[in-house]
Amino acid sequence: MTEHSSRLSDMAEATRLTRDGRFAEATALIQRSLGGGSSAPTAHPPADPSRRLEGPAGGAGSEAHTAPIPDRLRDGIDQMMRSLRTLAPSLKDFVGDLPGTSAPGGGNSEDGQFVERSFSNAAGARDYKLFVPSHRSGRRPLVVMLHGCSQSPDDFAAGTRMNVLAEEEGIYVVYPRQSGRANAQKCWNWFEPSDQGREMGETGIIAGIVRAVSSEHPIDPARVYIAGLSAGGAAAANIARAYPDLFAAVGVHSGLAAGCARDLPSALSAMRVGAPGSEAPGGASGFGAGSVAQALRVPTIVFHGEGDGTVNPRNAEEVLAQAGAAGLTPQRERGSSDGHSYTRTRYADEAGRVQVESWSVQGAGHAWAGGSSEGSFTDPGGPNASRAMLDFFLSHTLPGRQA
Repeated sequence: MTEHSSRLSDMAEATRLTRDGRFAEATALIQRSLGGGSSAPTAHPPADPSRRLEGPAGGAGSEAHTAPIPDRLRDGIDQMMRSLRTLAPSLKDFVGDLPGTSAPGGGNSEDGQFVERSFSNAAGARDYKLFVPSHRSGRRPLVVMLHGCSQSPDDFAAGTRMNVLAEEEGIYVVYPRQSGRANAQKCWNWFEPSDQGREMGETGIIAGIVRAVSSEHPIDPARVYIAGLSAGGAAAANIARAYPDLFAAVGVHSGLAAGCARDLPSALSAMRVGAPGSEAPGGASGFGAGSVAQALRVPTIVFHGEGDGTVNPRNAEEVLAQAGAAGLTPQRERGSSDGHSYTRTRYADEAGRVQVESWSVQGAGHAWAGGSSEGSFTDPGGPNASRAMLDFFLSHTLPGRQA
């Protein structure tokens, strides 16, 4: 058998072993095929499937997530695939995709990987997808992306094209998936007091996912960010307010202020006409559910379409107020991009550092600005919200946190 045929055979067998969860055997086979010896890392069994269900799981502070394919195994497979690509361009058709290693947009492993994971802790459980950039030397930034109602991680990634930009910058992106069990429309429950406070409900789950990803990958703790669209934007505001020690900045697109609703009726009212304004503090962990009085303590970027008929643009003003824009110096500029005019306002502190940024897009509705038609709730026209958010995020680091 030729070396080419032997490696094809080894690759096929390693793929089969990986699909069966026999990581140690697959690793040993790949190392032998590549001439690297026969030692193998200890295999970790897959997580209990019951961990994928929503709701409380385990004791206080417990966390569990599906074991990923070991890095040494993944790296070995990638090395073998690269060495064989010139000899066998149709190798993918021969061996198929490895579970959990599909790349966005049908690309190969050199274009980054988009992998499925699950997580649970005392607050509950959710599945998520993680984009792993192909070039990731040193500590890398992490962006959390929260989809809107009826969307999914794949849909949101396609519509925002965040993974494309993340691959260019070497950034990890995590997309938590809301479940139909938690919300029939797959909306994040941003209006529930039990999902607004620290270490509780959906805020606690998302924070747990960030910690889990950071423990498995080379994430820079000073450069962790969160953004969302619509219900995801409102949830992102809640989470950033609950965890100013975890997130260096937050992006709210077509969303609402943190804690601006306490139930479904008040949520619908806020969406229609804006939040009711300041009320006596109360609700979840003293955050003041139903009030916009409690400040966001992280740098904030806001996008909103002036023609949004789903979430009143007044909500963007309330997010800006919550972020403290009124106490900063505004710098306005107007422009147009792909059929939409916009007003961009940057709010700087006394040292000239931009702490809050606002994009008001004229003629735009309830959709991600500058997005791709490959996803839902996107408007290909207007400024590129994904690019603008990344630029804003990367200009901020979390004080006191080091890589």
